[in-house]
Amino acid sequence: MPEMRGAEAKGDGGAPTPMMAQFLEIKSRHADCLLFYRMGDFYELFFDDAVEASKALGITLTRRGKHEGADIPMAGVPVVSSDDYLEKLIAQGYRVAVCEQVEDPAEAKKRGAKSVVKREVVRLVTPGTITEETLLEPGRPNFLAALARLGGEGGSFALGWTDLSTGQFRIAPSAADRIFADVVALEPAELVVPDALREDEALQPLLRRLGRRVRFEPASLFDAATAAERLQSFFEVSTLDGFGAFGRAELSAGAALLSYLERTQLKARPPLERPERVEAGSFMVIDPATRASLELSRTVSGKRQGSLLATIDRCVTGAGSRLLASRLAWPLTDPQAIARRQDSVAALLDDPELRGELRAALKGMPDTERALSRLALDRGGPRDLGAVSEGLERASLIGELLQEGDFSWELMEACRAISALPQDLRFALRATLRDELPLQRRDGGFVREGADAALDEALALRDHSRQVVADLQGRYCSETGVRSLKIRHNNVLGYFVEVPEAHGAALLEQGSGFSHRQTLASAMRFTTVELCDLETRIAQSAAEALRIELTLFDRMRGEVLAATDALRAASAALALIDVTAALAELALSGNWVRPLVDSSLAFRVECGRHPVVEAALKASGGGQFVANDCDLSPPAGTGAKREAGAIWLITGPNMGGKSTFLRQNALIAVLAQIGSFVPATKAHIGVVDRLFSRVGASDDLAEGRSTFMVEMVETAAILNQASERTLVVLDEIGRGTATYDGLSIAFAAVEHLHEVNRCRALFATHFHEMTALAARLKRLANVTVRVKEWEGEVIFLHEVTAGVADRSYGIQVARLAGLPPAVLERARQVLTQLEKSEQGEKRTAFIDDLPLFAALNRKPAEPEVPSALKALSEVDPDAMSPREALEALYRLKALLPRSPKA
Repeated sequence: MPEMRGAEAKGDGGAPTPMMAQFLEIKSRHADCLLFYRMGDFYELFFDDAVEASKALGITLTRRGKHEGADIPMAGVPVVSSDDYLEKLIAQGYRVAVCEQVEDPAEAKKRGAKSVVKREVVRLVTPGTITEETLLEPGRPNFLAALARLGGEGGSFALGWTDLSTGQFRIAPSAADRIFADVVALEPAELVVPDALREDEALQPLLRRLGRRVRFEPASLFDAATAAERLQSFFEVSTLDGFGAFGRAELSAGAALLSYLERTQLKARPPLERPERVEAGSFMVIDPATRASLELSRTVSGKRQGSLLATIDRCVTGAGSRLLASRLAWPLTDPQAIARRQDSVAALLDDPELRGELRAALKGMPDTERALSRLALDRGGPRDLGAVSEGLERASLIGELLQEGDFSWELMEACRAISALPQDLRFALRATLRDELPLQRRDGGFVREGADAALDEALALRDHSRQVVADLQGRYCSETGVRSLKIRHNNVLGYFVEVPEAHGAALLEQGSGFSHRQTLASAMRFTTVELCDLETRIAQSAAEALRIELTLFDRMRGEVLAATDALRAASAALALIDVTAALAELALSGNWVRPLVDSSLAFRVECGRHPVVEAALKASGGGQFVANDCDLSPPAGTGAKREAGAIWLITGPNMGGKSTFLRQNALIAVLAQIGSFVPATKAHIGVVDRLFSRVGASDDLAEGRSTFMVEMVETAAILNQASERTLVVLDEIGRGTATYDGLSIAFAAVEHLHEVNRCRALFATHFHEMTALAARLKRLANVTVRVKEWEGEVIFLHEVTAGVADRSYGIQVARLAGLPPAVLERARQVLTQLEKSEQGEKRTAFIDDLPLFAALNRKPAEPEVPSALKALSEVDPDAMSPREALEALYRLKALLPRSPKA
């Protein structure tokens, strides 16, 4: 090879060597990537790339050669294990340019001793464009997304996203108030954003959250004027009308996505489905804070285990798990679509035998979707063909299981997709591929014996050449009558026929077919055209066998790609069947019920349970979960101008179960709208368009926000966006600041939810003074979490009932937490004094009359002086503290008529 690993970078006169000059030229075209520069059996990294990689991968940093008088840092990874290193780099957000040798070193040597092997970047590996099985999580989609905005600040937003490993392609309109939520719902591995938005203040929280996953690109990628043309060109259509009615921002996002893929995939054409438009309002909007609070797909610590998704995922295929994750990220808002999913779950729940057979057939099924994408990008190997083959076999079995049933519309559609699979492809792949397949096509050995006669012959020569030569020798002995004839081999003559000298004359006769090669003292040597041909074929048999196998691979790959549409439709159908059977299994094992989901504003759950907590209790043997009812349906006879849901104000002790109760009802709404059964004995859910959950406290150091500031920002988002169809879950609003400040904010927030937002809400609080609101807010009800005291001990019953808690039992909880006895005793003394104080006795009445909270009930007409006199007569100065007296004076003054201005 004309190059050596670690060669000097300086040539004569201080100029870079040809190899280093080549590296620098290629690197200049991919400055934003780590360059994996192929040198024999290693990918080498140089300069800053080597320094970065050594830190990120924990590999040794060496130095070889010099450039501009300084040592060149170098690090390398073996080609055979490069996927492991790529996985680590991609997980950290790096982009990698893979530069391969595209020429045989022997060809480079012919051009001269100092010639460099030709190299090209064959692919850019980025977090959103990986397709390798070893780099992807089987049950999690790997989305690449593009964000577009037209019209400047406050303009229209849109998102385009694709999973290159499956070909899924979606485009959706968005808006300034929900773009953050939409992006976080996707959890993109990479987000492409116009460079012009790099400093956009409104997008900074999102961009900081994604960090390395954000990729800024020139405005030309998002050019709305050429967007439609670019989409048409890629999908080879003359109009996009058949795909949907896309807005300009949507076209911009979709075209930007395609342009970015074309830049990163170079010569390979991304195998995308035709874009599907996601209609605005077709999914429940769940903001990032709510997703985190409810731990839908990950816990607050970032782990999948312990999340709702991990708890309900009973799928047996990677594609099924990805579909379930997608459903959980985007709950539906169309009752009819939800009912279709429920019908499918009910059908398999009612047929346990069929459900078991389907799950057995699906278990261990290869990931056909991802295998198809790798084959389309020409990155696939024999195992990807094997995945398609096995997928076809299992699909055929599943199709037979579903053929005779009378199922839901969804399952019948899935059955039709499976029955449309090309059976000739199934038979061809089964007849051609071996049972055990190598990873790489270049390794050969993946074609079954008997599938191709020419391949069998080449393999026979490669693997059984001695027997082939022996068979030919026997035939020559028979034809010549010379029993002592031998076929021999040496490094000079190769294969030759040798006979004793006495028999040589017979073989020299004209027409015998034997040509004289050499005469020895006691023997003569000959050759034949057939023997020369056999020698050539034996020498070339391995290469010929591989050539034939690669030809067969290309043929099979072409046949598979020709059936892409049918294979994708069937893969989607199998994923749907897997999710449906899994949800049915979940409903059976958990004793879940089918909820009624309609377009009303009802929210009625009987004996509801928290799915994650209940599962954890079962797994640990920790006892039975205490079920509770919840009814936020519009109260009858409220006389409201328009229908509106109820608000439950929940009081009770710490550790009593308030937060669990809040979350479980939010999770039941989510489960109901993904088409799942729910953990309850009965449920009626009017479709929720937005879900807000503010449970738990945390700060946001990256944004410079205190815990209370985060709480207020999230509360503001709720109060500004909630509507009648929204479900709001709030816990401990106002506890992060001074008592009166927090109490005032909590009062005002509840009144706003009741009078302005008019939404269904659960509001948990330790401000017992707030329970007085139930007398003035007709749709607000007080409920409490029950406890019992026994011989100084607190027993948490976890039961939610109508009523008001008399205290929070904070000191008892502090004792359970292990606070020192001296601290607990002092706390009891202080509490006793506070409870006896005049302020403690009178605060409820004082709060109930605050003008801030009475504002909504105040009549527009100014009261007369007699009203002020009446109020004055009710004041007891001897029972008031100085502050209460001052506040009373202000109230009395407010009751007096205003003096006319001069």
